[in-house]
Formats: sequence, C-alpha cells, structure tokens
Amino acid sequence: MLRVALATYDPGAEPHRDQDLPVLTEALTDAGADAVALPWDREGVDWGRFDLVLIRSTWDYTWRMAEFADWVERCAKVTRIANPADVLRWSTDKRYLGDLAAAGVPVVPTGYLAPGDEVRLPGDREFVVKPVFGAGARFAARYAPGEGERAAAHVTRMHEEGLTAMVQPYLTRIDVSGERALQFFGGRLLHASRKRAVLAPGTAYDAAKVAHPGVEPWEPAPAELAVAERALAAVPGGGSGLLYARVDLVDGDDGEPRVMELELVEPNLFLWLHPGSLRRVVDAVLAAASR
Repeated sequence: MLRVALATYDPGAEPHRDQDLPVLTEALTDAGADAVALPWDREGVDWGRFDLVLIRSTWDYTWRMAEFADWVERCAKVTRIANPADVLRWSTDKRYLGDLAAAGVPVVPTGYLAPGDEVRLPGDREFVVKPVFGAGARFAARYAPGEGERAAAHVTRMHEEGLTAMVQPYLTRIDVSGERALQFFGGRLLHASRKRAVLAPGTAYDAAKVAHPGVEPWEPAPAELAVAERALAAVPGGGSGLLYARVDLVDGDDGEPRVMELELVEPNLFLWLHPGSLRRVVDAVLAAASR
C-alpha cells in the first residue's frame, strides 16, 4: 500500500481554509493509498515512512521561511517530496521573475528594493509593492502616483522585517480581464480559473484581503496557454520534475498575457470549482508515489 502525506498547516482553533484537503485525502484513500493530512511543522513525524510527501496547503510558510526550508531539506533526504526541493527553493523567492524574463518569458515588469537600498518609487502611474516572500496578498498594496510617502513607509516596514520589496506597475487591465490561473498536474493542463483583482485602491498593506475574489472557471486562450508553457519550461531543470504548477497571468498594457506569479509550492487546486479534475489529480499523485 502506498503511503502519502498531504502536508498542510495547523489552523489552530480556526476552520481550515483548504476546502480540497479532506476531499483529496478521501479520494486517495478510496483509491487504495494510506493517505493522511499532516501539518508540516508537527513535531515527531517520521516523514521517511511515506512514499510521497505532497505539499498541499502549507499556507503559513511565508512567515517562517527558514523553518520551512529546513523542513523541505529534511524531507527530501528521507523520501520523495513534491515538488522537488530544488524547485521549491527557487520558487519561494519571487526574484525568479527575473530568471523568467531573462529566458524570454513575458512577465510583469518588476524592480526590487532590498534592505539598505535607496527607496525609489514610480511617480507617473499606479504601482504595487509586495514582498519577494509572500502569499495571499500578504504585505501587498496598490498605490496611486501621489502616494509615494505612504508606499515608502510600506517598504520601510518590510525592510525592518528583513524582507526585500518588489515594485511593479499596476496593470490596469486586470480590473477588466481579471487574473487567470492555469493549473497543471502531471505535466498537463488540469484546469483554469479566473478571479477579480485582489488589491483595491486605498487598502492598507497589513489589512486582511480576500485572496481569490469572484473565482470562476476559465477556458484559457491559446496565447495564455503558450505563455504558461514557456514559463514552466524555464523552471530549473526544464520543469521536468514538476508534479503540479500554477501559472498566474494578467494582461499587459498591450493586451498580451504576462506572468504575474509562478506558484510551485502550495497552490490552491480549486477542486471544489473543478470537481471533474479530482480523478486526474489522484492518478498523478499515486503515480508519483509509486516511483
């Protein structure tokens, strides 16, 4: 019997936010696996007893990067982890957008401000400030051209936390065409979805935000699929070791799709929105566990 651990986070007294976790665990069990969901930071777990550690919803890792990186390395030494440890290391730091751009992948233009750098911000258009380590719009905010002082305070706060800030133009077409997420599993497109813009004008960087507003099924255009596949091909190793991936796209000022984020760590699968994808996910997980 194959043993599969689905790595998640500990919600404490709050309801768990991963709607797909119990559904996927049950489906793997019904398919003959010994499947169990475990918080990645639980003490005393022998991760080596599993044939596969599948990272599913470790949604608190960006607050604890060093601990998470150490856990990934320990798991990788004793069992198979998905995605592979080298891919996880690369993709947890959004400076990978520079690597994608260097490989010719169209991405959202991005500048970086590390602690100690002079803080220079755009003055001629809306822009976004967010950390290179982040998820769910944590520490992210949108600013108008006249809000440089407020944005600089935001950057200073991130620097005090030891975080490098990303600065991107706010691509206004997102307010019309939204953000599209193309989900791949087992090397093929699984399904896609679209959501409304997350960052509203005037919302503070430390305010709670809805990570997936108005999410709905989406049929990707050929141009979107082509950009997503180019991005995955530019992952270290050519993306050959990926079990799962999500490519988030927005339209540039020219109307063409650009990569905003490449999520290779713990993407929400939205199986509740695409229930027909469950069988393919289960088959791919079992195949990975049996290698």
